[in-house]
Amino acid sequence: MKDQYVGDINDYRKYALLRALSSGGANRIGVSWMLTPSDGGMDGGKLAYLQHPDRHRHVDPELFDILAHAASAPERRRLATIENSGAIPGALYHNDLLPDELAARHAFMGRCAYAFRNVDLIFFDPDNGLEVAKPKGRKDSSKYLYLDEVTAFYASGKSLLIYQHFPRIERTAFLARCSERLLVAAPGASLWGFTTAHVVFLLLLHPASPARLHSAADAACSRWTPEFISGRFLGIEPAAP
Repeated sequence: MKDQYVGDINDYRKYALLRALSSGGANRIGVSWMLTPSDGGMDGGKLAYLQHPDRHRHVDPELFDILAHAASAPERRRLATIENSGAIPGALYHNDLLPDELAARHAFMGRCAYAFRNVDLIFFDPDNGLEVAKPKGRKDSSKYLYLDEVTAFYASGKSLLIYQHFPRIERTAFLARCSERLLVAAPGASLWGFTTAHVVFLLLLHPASPARLHSAADAACSRWTPEFISGRFLGIEPAAP
């Protein structure tokens, strides 16, 4: 995640989903921004929806107004604005910069695990999504969440929500491959996919998670029109004997 993305249409969908999964704060959510420095690029410029409240505000009026305020001035386009707004009820945040260097990344994840030791769900917000063929510790590896990290957090009893940008390949096969990788990394998890125009949010629910979190995931699948977020249950991998 980068500060330059704050308030864009992907943010609107992301926070709407997190708010739904939170159930008004009943489910405790930890947000790991996996923050990386601004790159001066044009990503994060999808703000036109804010100029059309008649078409978009009804989805979540309170959230729309929070994002419109954040995007209205450069000094407010910061993750701190979101954290301070109460957009995600009762959420905890881990907002350190995520380094590429291996030992520093390991320390980052340790701090994250400690900060979120009492939450029900951890949201990981990497720039791109799950790991590709780039070894951890290399330049720009901070843009990815690695599968061994998924395994470690899941093994600690946490449910996970993961941001995944769609690459320019066939989406059905890509989503099937993501599902396969995640269910190997998190045996016994229930897997849900929440798809948008450019992004899928992959939800791994731990069997020990409270029933209210499973209920919130189920309800979120039919909460919005498919043009905003399309959610569906992707399956369960049987736990190893």
